[in-house]
Amino acid sequence: MSGFLDAGLLSPVSAGTVAEAELADAAWLQAMLDAEVALACAQADIGVLPRAAADVIAKAAAAHDIDVRAVALSARETANPVVGLIKELTRVVGEIEPSAADYVHRGSTSQDIFDTGSMMVAKRVLELIAADLGYVGAALAELAVEHRGTVMAGRTLAVQAVPTTFGLKVSGWRELILEARARVLGVADALPVSLGGAAGTLAGYLAYAGPQGADPAAFVEKLTAAFARTTGLAVPGLPWHALRAPIADIGSIAAFVTGALGKFAVDVLTLSRTEIAEVAEPAPPGRGVSSAMPHKRNPVLATMIRSAALQVPALSVVLTQSLLSEDERSAGGWHAEWLVVRECLRLTGGAAQTAVELSRGLQVRADRMSENLALLGGQPSAERLSAALTPQLGKGPAKAVVTEVVDEAVARGLSLREASLARPEIIAWLSAVEIDELLDPATYTGAAGQLVAEAIAPRF
Repeated sequence: MSGFLDAGLLSPVSAGTVAEAELADAAWLQAMLDAEVALACAQADIGVLPRAAADVIAKAAAAHDIDVRAVALSARETANPVVGLIKELTRVVGEIEPSAADYVHRGSTSQDIFDTGSMMVAKRVLELIAADLGYVGAALAELAVEHRGTVMAGRTLAVQAVPTTFGLKVSGWRELILEARARVLGVADALPVSLGGAAGTLAGYLAYAGPQGADPAAFVEKLTAAFARTTGLAVPGLPWHALRAPIADIGSIAAFVTGALGKFAVDVLTLSRTEIAEVAEPAPPGRGVSSAMPHKRNPVLATMIRSAALQVPALSVVLTQSLLSEDERSAGGWHAEWLVVRECLRLTGGAAQTAVELSRGLQVRADRMSENLALLGGQPSAERLSAALTPQLGKGPAKAVVTEVVDEAVARGLSLREASLARPEIIAWLSAVEIDELLDPATYTGAAGQLVAEAIAPRF
């Protein structure tokens, strides 16, 4: 057993997920190698590096024997892993073709490679997250349609308010998640390559440009465009070694996504309570068992999603603080981002994948929703009764009368119907049939059905 590997023991929400694999040390190292290959290819594309050398670098990066742990340990001497990685890549390239070794990392700097590799990793993971959010949205759309008319208690400040529908609640979850997906795709499409050289001037690249460097602006534009094309990333406005907007954006979108998924999760947790029991998670054999209590089936999917939603916003603060990067390259500020970027993406990716299973398998207990709504004996429709009396009594007096009737119903253990039929101010204007109709929660869900229809309509 290795004491150096993060096996996901303390992060069940991400353990075994696709995002976790894409963010492992080996994947990150490969992304940096891919950045080196992309840079060499870009330089070859614009004619400042032999194509044969770029091909050898690509071959070495694809079939290397570089030890991730050794590179990690070498970083203690240089404060970043790129220096040790370049040494190893140069060795592998030299073993294939000695003359190509001089072209590895030509004109570049550690931060260009690390940041570009980071953006490549982040883009892949954000696209996975966007796909999962799309799957969640599709599952919730089906659930919203199915339960468009399923009446349940709306709850405000933890207690029953007026009736709503489960379809509308689900539509709300979906609305947030679709908004998160749109934002994820926007961030993913904008992630840029890093190309600045030692201090953001690209002087190192120009030093090897030969005659093409005679027009620095044209050369930089060509090289940056070629690098962006080979990596699949965007072209930055300026070198961004100390302009950390892309990193802050990753933190912000991770916080938003986990917040959107967290809203879904906390509602499921609340509705799963034994005393409420209006929904239940999918529960294959062994899921949610307790180590001590045989009867327990814990809502583990929502629990894991919520755990991510509680962690990521705090972590994202570190990435927002990266905007306070001093000089042309930061000492410590840049380095503080690395693990946090990975953990934000890992937790967010894990939460999104977990939410797919939760949304597809959520069990809805409509009968329990009806039972819970009936607990207050018609009180959730008291607002409607007050409105019906307003034309005759006036708004203030009507509300006062209904409030007194509710208080009497509670004190005497009556239904609101029973207490209403005993009040002359009410039966003078409303018949028993009308009172029954007014207090029927199924007919007091407002525009819920129309709102669901609009929310799930195709968006262009």
